[in-house]
Amino acid sequence: MASKLTRCLALAGIPLVFQAAGSAFAGTEEMGNGFFHHGVATPVSNHRGIVATVDGEGRNVVLLWLYDHRGGYALLMIDAETGKSKEFPIPFPTGGDGPFASVLSSANKFYTHFGSHFTEFDPVKGEFTFYRKTVPQMAMGMTEDDNGVIWSVTYPNSGVASYNPKTGEFKDYGHVYRQNWRQYQRYVAADDQGWLYFAVGNTQSQIIALDPATGQATPLVPESERAQGSAYVYRDLDGKVYGQALAGRDQPWLELYGGKARKIGKLETQRRKPTITGSQGLFHRPFPDGSRIVRCDTVERILTIEDPEKKQKTVHFDYQSEGAHIMGLAAAPDGTICGGTAFPMRFFSFDPKADQWVRHPAYGQWNTVARQGDRFFVGGYTGGFLLEWDPAKPWVNTEKGKAECNPRFLTECPPTINRPHDLLPTPDGKWVFLAGTPGYGYTGGGLLLWNRETGTRTLLEHTDLIPDHSTMSLALLPDGKLLGGTTIAAGTGGEQKAKEAELYILDPATCKVEWHAVVFPGVVSYTDLTPGPRGLIYGVADQKRFFVFDPKERKIVHEQDLTAEFGQTISHQGPRVFVPAPDGTLYMLFVKGIAKVDPQTHAIQMVAESPVRIAAGGDIVDGRLYFAHGSHVYSFKLP
Repeated sequence: MASKLTRCLALAGIPLVFQAAGSAFAGTEEMGNGFFHHGVATPVSNHRGIVATVDGEGRNVVLLWLYDHRGGYALLMIDAETGKSKEFPIPFPTGGDGPFASVLSSANKFYTHFGSHFTEFDPVKGEFTFYRKTVPQMAMGMTEDDNGVIWSVTYPNSGVASYNPKTGEFKDYGHVYRQNWRQYQRYVAADDQGWLYFAVGNTQSQIIALDPATGQATPLVPESERAQGSAYVYRDLDGKVYGQALAGRDQPWLELYGGKARKIGKLETQRRKPTITGSQGLFHRPFPDGSRIVRCDTVERILTIEDPEKKQKTVHFDYQSEGAHIMGLAAAPDGTICGGTAFPMRFFSFDPKADQWVRHPAYGQWNTVARQGDRFFVGGYTGGFLLEWDPAKPWVNTEKGKAECNPRFLTECPPTINRPHDLLPTPDGKWVFLAGTPGYGYTGGGLLLWNRETGTRTLLEHTDLIPDHSTMSLALLPDGKLLGGTTIAAGTGGEQKAKEAELYILDPATCKVEWHAVVFPGVVSYTDLTPGPRGLIYGVADQKRFFVFDPKERKIVHEQDLTAEFGQTISHQGPRVFVPAPDGTLYMLFVKGIAKVDPQTHAIQMVAESPVRIAAGGDIVDGRLYFAHGSHVYSFKLP
């Protein structure tokens, strides 16, 4: 058993150093009132941008933004020769946000912009030397102009900010370009006259020119020439910026200069001006002395450097972490609790009997997980992929196209499904259904019907179901048909077009929707559905409205507003609000506790309030209901 002090630190969210990977004992702790804390599922952090540079003594150092379930929380500086590391906490409240872009300037300052704050870190001084609050929210693209001014353009409404480190002048231009969808601005560049250009995606492409003197923003792509996807811009050594109205190898080019756009068709040569900038995946390897980073691994805490003579040296570094964000968990056929984490993408397995963790690299982000017989299925982001894992066989890291892997890659569904929200294997072992929202910039998600007997699939588009909707929740009806609950949310960065979510009934044999209706006016999402007694279906809408649906009569027979007594149910990319027990009892997971449903009256009773906020569910093994909060796994001993 771990100490009470350790438990208090973990529950308070204070960073702890944990074992990085492989097998480890959990040290389960009793919390009282039937609750237990089993530890952190993935006790490591992810980087959100890495650069090689030098410190104030001219020593080679690696800078990286650290990110765990709390968001971006620190800048880590690692001595490339010794591995000695130091953390510098982010000096402003992040609100759980993290870096999506950064730039290492020609003056050796490291910049990012997230949590509605623009910030500068100086590796020479070894400190954050500037930060300033801005309009929301986080930069998707950053650059440095010819005068050394640092520019950032932010999601979701094209906020623009600039900082001149020579004069200390900071300008927040505010949101300069409005759309009715969330914008991504991955490409940003400035010409030698100081004009800024940024590419917009993903619902409709656009290029914006901004006059730095006035802050006036001008769209350069005519409405008739905009297309689904993102535009593109880059700075050339000739002082001009070149762009495409839609990014692509065969797309025509625009010359951008002095705030004007000129069509030039084909661009014969590209001479890019070097700027050390990029997304959250930025990895600038070269040091000024010609050495380079070969490997910087936050999971294993290993740094490998290669000098100009090609000799390599590996050192170990360390940092504090509160662990990666748990996407969801479920009981596996071997009696363990399994799931995936995001940033980094890792698999975890907790064995309650041995009180032990096993961890592996995961293929993508495991949004949805569910058991079917002796197999464990995964629906993941990106691309709406489907995996099948056999716990009885050795783990072999997943690779697409390799049948010997375990978990095995079955199929993927981009852009029809990008972020899965429900995974439903049928009890007879024949079908696995996967549903979710579509790719970036798209509206309306589809439904995957995977036939395990034949190893084949049918992929339905949103137009085959309910146009401009995505399926959020599924339940199997007694006659083998599906009840689906939709969300009106578009794919990330997409345009919401539908007004109200609906329920629908689909026959998998014909792939036809037999019925659909707006059951509750104003509802935007059906959070979860599950079979109830006597052929009825239990459901939750918008995390706050419990209802009972009669599929034969196709009507609501009971409903209850949960807000006053229970608060909201849990909600995640793959919610598991309803947790059925082997004895037939149906439990529900609320943010504040665990409840159960009376099968006769449909009344809900709070069983126990949780000592931590419940974020994700949820399954039962040997009389304990397991759930997640942030990076931690907990359980409750059922009465």
